[in-house]
Amino acid sequence: MLDVAVIEEPAAAEASLDPMRARLLAALVEPGSAAMLAARLGLPRQKVNYHLKELERHGLVELAEERRKGSVTERVYRATAASYVISPAALAAVSPDPSRSPDQLSARWLLALGSRLVQEVGSLLTGAARARQRVASFGIDARVRFASAADRAAFAEELSQAVAALVSRYHDESAPQGRDHRLVVGLHQIPATPPSPATPTTPATPPALAPSTTRPADSPAPQEN
Repeated sequence: MLDVAVIEEPAAAEASLDPMRARLLAALVEPGSAAMLAARLGLPRQKVNYHLKELERHGLVELAEERRKGSVTERVYRATAASYVISPAALAAVSPDPSRSPDQLSARWLLALGSRLVQEVGSLLTGAARARQRVASFGIDARVRFASAADRAAFAEELSQAVAALVSRYHDESAPQGRDHRLVVGLHQIPATPPSPATPTTPATPPALAPSTTRPADSPAPQEN
C-alpha cells in the first residue's frame, strides 16, 4: 500500500468524493470483505459490494486475497493507498495556471503554484510507479514566528536573495545531460485552529528555525487578489 496516491482521472476523483466510498476507502486501510465492511460500518452488504466494485474499477481499491468458505469465495479488498490527493489535472481546462497572473504578494497565485506542484509531482509519481522507479525530489517544511510585519518582509527579502544566488550558482543551461527542476518557495500564515473544549490549551513550543518554503509578503494576513 502506498502512503499517498494521486488521483488524476475525473471519474476516479468523483468516485473518491462520494461520502460512502470515502468511508470505505478509510476503512480499507486494513483489508476487508464486503461482509466485514458492512458489519463494521453498519451498511447493507449489497450496497457495500456495489461501491467496492466501483472503487476497484477506478483503481482506488485492489483485491488483497480470495478466501474459500464452502462453496462461496469471499473477496478481500484493501485500499491502494493510505491517503489520496486529487490532482488539478482532474479539472482539465479549469485547473489553476500560475503563468496567467504572477504576483508574489498574491495568496491566490501561491495557491496556483501549489496546485501546479501537486499536478507535476503527481504525474512524476504515476510514471515512476509504472516504471518501478523512485522520484528524485526534496522538500523542507518549517514554522517561523515573526515579531512584526517588518521582520517578515526582511526575512522574505533575504530568502529571495539567497534563492536567487543558489539558482545562479547551480543553473547550467548548456549541460548536455542536465535535467530541469522546479523550485517552489512559499510563505503563508498558519490558520488558527480553535482548541477543543475538552483539551486545555498549552503554550506553544518555539519552533526551530530552519529554511522554509516562503514567499514575500508585507502585511500580517495573506494578501488576496
